[in-house]
Amino acid sequence: MVKLTVNGVALEVPENTTLLEAAKLAGTPVPSLCYWKGLNEIGACRVCVVEVEGIDKLVTACNNPVQEGMVVHTNSPRVRSARRTNLRLILSQHDCQCAFCVRSGNCELQKMAMEANLLYIPYPIDIRKSQWDRSAPLIRQESKCIKCMRCIQVCDKIQSLNIWDVAGTGSRVSVNVSHNRTIREADCAFCGQCVTHCPTAALRERDDTEPVLDALADPEITTVVQVAPAVRVAWAEQFGLTPGPETTGRMVTALKRLGFDYVFDTNFGADLTIMEEGSEFVERFTHREDYAWPMFTSCCPGWVRFVKSNYPEFTDNLSTAKSPQQMFGAVAKSYFAEKIGVDPHKIKVISIMPCLAKKEEAALEPLRDACGDPDVDIVLTTREFVRMVRSDHIQVENLPESAFDSPLGTSTGAAVVFGATGGVMDAALRSAYYLITGRNPNADTFRAVRGMDNGTWKEAAFNIPGAGVVRVAVVSSLGRTRKLLEALRRGDVHYDFVEVMACPGGCAGGGGQPIVDGVEMAEYRGGALWELDKGERVRFSHENNDVQALYRDYLEKPCGQRSHHLLHTDHHAWQMPPAPPRET
Repeated sequence: MVKLTVNGVALEVPENTTLLEAAKLAGTPVPSLCYWKGLNEIGACRVCVVEVEGIDKLVTACNNPVQEGMVVHTNSPRVRSARRTNLRLILSQHDCQCAFCVRSGNCELQKMAMEANLLYIPYPIDIRKSQWDRSAPLIRQESKCIKCMRCIQVCDKIQSLNIWDVAGTGSRVSVNVSHNRTIREADCAFCGQCVTHCPTAALRERDDTEPVLDALADPEITTVVQVAPAVRVAWAEQFGLTPGPETTGRMVTALKRLGFDYVFDTNFGADLTIMEEGSEFVERFTHREDYAWPMFTSCCPGWVRFVKSNYPEFTDNLSTAKSPQQMFGAVAKSYFAEKIGVDPHKIKVISIMPCLAKKEEAALEPLRDACGDPDVDIVLTTREFVRMVRSDHIQVENLPESAFDSPLGTSTGAAVVFGATGGVMDAALRSAYYLITGRNPNADTFRAVRGMDNGTWKEAAFNIPGAGVVRVAVVSSLGRTRKLLEALRRGDVHYDFVEVMACPGGCAGGGGQPIVDGVEMAEYRGGALWELDKGERVRFSHENNDVQALYRDYLEKPCGQRSHHLLHTDHHAWQMPPAPPRET
């Protein structure tokens, strides 16, 4: 233990505690911009400087450990002056039109400028702009970049994609796509983790709220909205509500108030995905010699982009099942359109997703199987949905609860957990067990695949009577996925079924979710989803009555001719830019 004094408060803290952590324990937290614990501890912004008696220069608190007998001052006149100067220098190169910024009110730079009582900038303003492809789901705005390097670190250390790099030197240093590529030329997964770790709005999602508003205002258009499972446990954070069944009901009411004709649950598509993907797995497992192994889930478009660009030899291992989003869109523009007697060309399917990659997935040319139009027309992130609710001045806390519309709004507990890491695997195994044995397992039989992993990936083996032992693995984040794929390449591990989610913790921690600066929310949100599963009356996808009716009245059977046409895809039908060679 180390003894020190911070602002007159005597402390005793473990060795290797940073001055930043010590100051927080003393009750006087030190502001920081670039810092993210365990990810970015480089002291680049110089906002966290403190004064240590006996040391001439101010030191950065984020990456300097405590030492015995230190006397630290976090708000001395010298510190205040330096911190204000550093903030003003950063602001002199920042586009400060906060009224037009999606991060206004949730911007660390804005917050610190207000806390420091900065009323003017005495330095010349030098705002740099750059060209960017505005059609991409990921938008970068050079004029808002503060060069904190968080985007580089999360992409390198967590996602292992190395999409971002530093260009230039000195005062002209900037951050841009690596290898002199455009974002469209890069092997970017569009996971959006760089967005959720950016302290300003230098990185954000493409805003698609205007075309949604246009569709809502068009009397000739029937608007159908679907909401992903992870959205229901995150959107409420922005309004101070606790995730639970009641917030889901308020979310449905809010969507009705916005003007959507039909409000459905992507969980219906998730249950449908389990029927297709589970049936596909059973077919592959019982005819092993005809397929590549292991079989990978295909629900996450960020993961699909990653494997196609970085490990194309595993593309055939992907399940051919579409994601729940795309299955829902295909059903909405075929079965549902017929059911309500509306021309599918007059239906707009809008998705609310926790992910930027879903925007790119919906735009893929091959995913037009229902009527020739895109199966999903527009994708909004959770953040865009929240902005729409706020722009209409909907008082969320006072909303009554409403149920999803029928018949595409019913779902099971198995579908709810799609938003958490391990959820797709758990749900698939519940139904695979039934499809093989003809009886349900205990709904919690496969809990070994649930929850956050231990730094690598989770693995388990389950005995299914009549089929034998099924070896499974669950992994989230592309960096850990790379390690798993390398182990498979070497022959170090062998699995039958693998779930992959691009974002740490799965969709709950998706790149389109609300941003809580410096805090990873995936575990908390994922836990809320597992609690919702526990509270569901029906916890098996194959027991969804409306899904059963869909097969009985329209699709006939899982993996049948019509369901294969509408609900499956060819992963070779579109191309990804290849990943650049990696240093060994």
